[in-house]
Amino acid sequence: MPEWADQVMATVAAEVRRRRKELGWSAQDLADKCEEIGYPIPRNVIANMESGRRAGLPLVDVMVLAKALNTPPICLIYPVGYVEDVQQLPLQHPTSTLDALNWFTGEEAELGAEDDMLRYFRAHHAAESTFKAARQEEEYARYHAETAPNANRKAEALRTQARAAQEAEAAKVRLRRVRAFIREEGVTPPFLWPNVAAEVDPSETDTNPTEENDL
Repeated sequence: MPEWADQVMATVAAEVRRRRKELGWSAQDLADKCEEIGYPIPRNVIANMESGRRAGLPLVDVMVLAKALNTPPICLIYPVGYVEDVQQLPLQHPTSTLDALNWFTGEEAELGAEDDMLRYFRAHHAAESTFKAARQEEEYARYHAETAPNANRKAEALRTQARAAQEAEAAKVRLRRVRAFIREEGVTPPFLWPNVAAEVDPSETDTNPTEENDL
């Protein structure tokens, strides 16, 4: 296990060093960036980490270093494209860096039942994005139909508008279903902006805050 832990730390250290040099920064430059974020990591600590002399690497340090280097923290742990294979866990054979990253983020195909909430929230995000995009396309097509210079252009715009309306309606149904599943688990669904909630979940916009405060 210590050997595996050392490998993980060495991978992070190597990626921090690579990204730092890619930016043309010194260790002091990186330390200054960390201090700007509000969590100082001294230059000597960074230097000891990169050289392998540091005994441990706290998660908070990985998060701050990633922010300073303008990269997701997961890309320091699993640098896809820069490291071909990694050992995902102790006593396991090496696997591709991308597969390890997908496991870490919960994106791999086979998740357990206890991960349903993660699935719900991801499905919610996908459906909401589709709904917003379809509504925008529908409005855009409606405008072009109203301002079309000829009958053919108008007919094309109307077909696009109808298709976008169907996509928006299907996404709205998916959103309602996912939000219902989330509520059944006793969890509050993600926030919806009023213009979206008015169509997808009107019950969220029916409450009068003034009346609630008077109770």
